[in-house]
Amino acid sequence: MKERNVEDGTYEIDLLRILKVLWSHAWIIVISTLLVGALAFSYAKFLVEPTYQARTLMYVNNKSISVGGASVTFSAGELNAAKSLVDTYSVILKTRTTLNAVIRQTGVNYTYEQLNSMVRAASVNNTEIFAIIVTSTDPQEAELLANAIADILPGKIGDVVEGSSVSVVDRAVVPKHRIAPSHSKYAAIGLALGFLISCLAVILADLFDDVIRGDDYLTQTYDVPVLGIIPDLSVQSVEKTGYGTRVRRQ
Repeated sequence: MKERNVEDGTYEIDLLRILKVLWSHAWIIVISTLLVGALAFSYAKFLVEPTYQARTLMYVNNKSISVGGASVTFSAGELNAAKSLVDTYSVILKTRTTLNAVIRQTGVNYTYEQLNSMVRAASVNNTEIFAIIVTSTDPQEAELLANAIADILPGKIGDVVEGSSVSVVDRAVVPKHRIAPSHSKYAAIGLALGFLISCLAVILADLFDDVIRGDDYLTQTYDVPVLGIIPDLSVQSVEKTGYGTRVRRQ
């Protein structure tokens, strides 16, 4: 795989030789790839706790609102208005006052910071409908929190934004399917890592292999002439003669 330049002591890498080495160790690469992929799949299936998402939809019906004494009017067709309202209501949703009220109502054993990391809001296709999404390792808990937020948030918004009108479009239901982890994604990452690591290990093992296996190795690797060869006297050869077969030491 490597040829030494005697003049400056550097090595030149033969890509064709690399491919040959990889092909000669293909069985190791295949087994290693499958093994790491199986380990990654098993890790995702048995060790990673699944998470679920519950979502409730709310509708913002505001043509004229007042925030901090300033009145703002929106036309029904302005998409930027809907986005602005969602951003405003998302901030109110994530406040300590709102989330602490959700904690008290549901009785969950979370701090404000923990619940804050589980909740997010997003506009639905840049419309006046926005979704409140709760992520939890317990599907029933995710549904409970999402619906509690839907009950509490309109009142909190009304206390801050005058003239607001927020209504529930769709309440959350208990999610039936997890959103994470993806077993197939973990397996694919494991297969890719197994393949790369096994290929790298085979290449490095060959690059740092300095065992001399014959005169051909010396001439190809170091580009120097071979002055003599010491025979291996332990090797026996079989010679056929006219009188039979004779074993001879070399």
